[in-house]
Amino acid sequence: MVQVPQRTALSGPALIRLLARVTDLDVAESSQSLSDRLSQWLGWTDAIGLSTALNGSPPAVTPGARGFGSAEEDECARVRTSLVNSIAGESAPSRPSRRGLPQAPAAGAATEVTVDYAVFRHRYLSLQQSMETSIGNLRGRLRAILAAKTPSMARLAVVDAVMERALSPRERSLLASVPGMLAGHFERLRQAEQAALADAESAGEAVAVTPGAWLEAFRKDMQSVLLAELDVRFQPVEGLLAALRTR
Repeated sequence: MVQVPQRTALSGPALIRLLARVTDLDVAESSQSLSDRLSQWLGWTDAIGLSTALNGSPPAVTPGARGFGSAEEDECARVRTSLVNSIAGESAPSRPSRRGLPQAPAAGAATEVTVDYAVFRHRYLSLQQSMETSIGNLRGRLRAILAAKTPSMARLAVVDAVMERALSPRERSLLASVPGMLAGHFERLRQAEQAALADAESAGEAVAVTPGAWLEAFRKDMQSVLLAELDVRFQPVEGLLAALRTR
């Protein structure tokens, strides 16, 4: 199987570490603290909204609102499992693709694998949209329950709403660049296998690389990146769940 060179290990979320591995860039860790980096993402209107949420009077709690229970826990687990299954379903080499993604050839198949990366890009963007919509709905639902608990929890719900409104555009823009990063990885894996096969043929040696193995390697890497992105996107939901479990 074709391997890309290993780079300097980074700390931080798995998504960052995976992207550092599959890109052809030597990424240096930021020297800024998290709070400093977040401050660069907030405009002055966002800062005012956040300050008001933190320092103003807590919102009034609506009596008789629906409480938090196993139904909400189960729904969060169901949504996450559904998204994980959607991601994993695109990387199983043993069954035909249900959405048109190319499959790696079986051993002994033709050595030339003609694949257009646009198919993978389209599927990645589609899964990103599914994650954004499903997780956004969960977040709003949990926030509504949190706002009906206590004044302090209602304040937390407002803060979460302000942060989502302020950070979502930047998050969306950054994550939209991931398919472009994977495009380079896709081409490097393909070219590395082609070069290995050509070298073996010119030297009259046995081929040590399974033709088409690069495609399966790419599919697994794409799956890993998507699952890591899901973990990042789900963090606000996990935070709201943790707050709700305290009461």
